[in-house]
This record gives sequence, structure tokens and C-alpha cells, in this order.
Amino acid sequence: MAFKYAVTDQNEIYFITTTVVGCIDAFTRKELSEVIIESLKYCQSEKGLIIYAWCLMPSHLHVIVSATEDKKLSDIIRDFKKFTSKKIIKTLGEINESREWLLDKFAFAARTNIKNKDYKFWQDGFHPIILYSNEFKDQKLDYIHNNPIEAGIVTEAEYYNYSSAINYAGGVGLLEVVYL
Repeated sequence: MAFKYAVTDQNEIYFITTTVVGCIDAFTRKELSEVIIESLKYCQSEKGLIIYAWCLMPSHLHVIVSATEDKKLSDIIRDFKKFTSKKIIKTLGEINESREWLLDKFAFAARTNIKNKDYKFWQDGFHPIILYSNEFKDQKLDYIHNNPIEAGIVTEAEYYNYSSAINYAGGVGLLEVVYL
């Protein structure tokens, strides 16, 4: 039996990664990135999501998050993935660039999973890992912020728009964060 990652304590801070099926670089399209940003903002204001750090890479999203006392982090992430999946498929139908092959890939992914009807955008799960020490928090924070550098997208972390690195460098990013 394979080990399944899960949110075991709803009150802890977690490092989470959620990935597009097939590791498709969907977030090279501004319209799709905006769906993620707006959805994270909504989760912050309406669902009790607390974001400490984040980075939206071309094929995946890294976040360090927790939930307010009265909310369940696993429910927030489930709802976020469900909503963004539907919204991204709808958005792809409205933009011309790459629409056909992307929708074909997401339709194919849905056929391999009984839980999905027409399209599957996100891979199953979100790989939550409790940040159990300050050292581990620092390690994951550095990993998130340096991800665009390692990928060759930018030379300085704070220059990547889809990340909280700018916040930690003293600027204002696309999302509000609570500093670790």
C-alpha cells in the first residue's frame, strides 16, 4: 500500500504542492495564472486561508499555508482545486492560444479517472507536509522562492511576479502574506 500524504492536523502550517496533470506548463498563459491569483485571494478573504509564502510555477503551485481556527485546510484546498479546475477549463474555451491541445490533454486525463466527468486539470492530491521546525520552515521558504531561479526564469527571486519573494524582499506582491 502506498503512503498517502494528508492534512493530519488542521491547525498546523503546511508546505503544499499541487501540479497540473502531465506537468503541462499551463501557467505560462497570463489568463490562467490570473485564475489562480484571484482564487487564492478569495480563499484568503472568504474561506480562512492563511498564506505565508507562495510561488506559481509554469506547471505547479507551491504554497506554505494554514487555515484559521474555525476552518479545515483540507476543505479549503479541495474547494480551491475544484473551482480553479472548472474556471481554467472555461477560460481556455474563451482564449485562442493553445486551447485545442490543452483541452484534449485534460479530457484524456479525465478518461483515466472515474471521479472526473469531462476534464481533469490538477493531479490528485496536494502533498501536504507539516512544517515542524523553524529550520524546516526556512528550508521550504527558500525552496519556494528560489524555484524560479533554479528553473532559469529569473536571476533574482523578487523579480518573479508570481511569488511572495517580493513581499519578503520588502515590496508588495500580488497576494498578501503573513510572514514566517
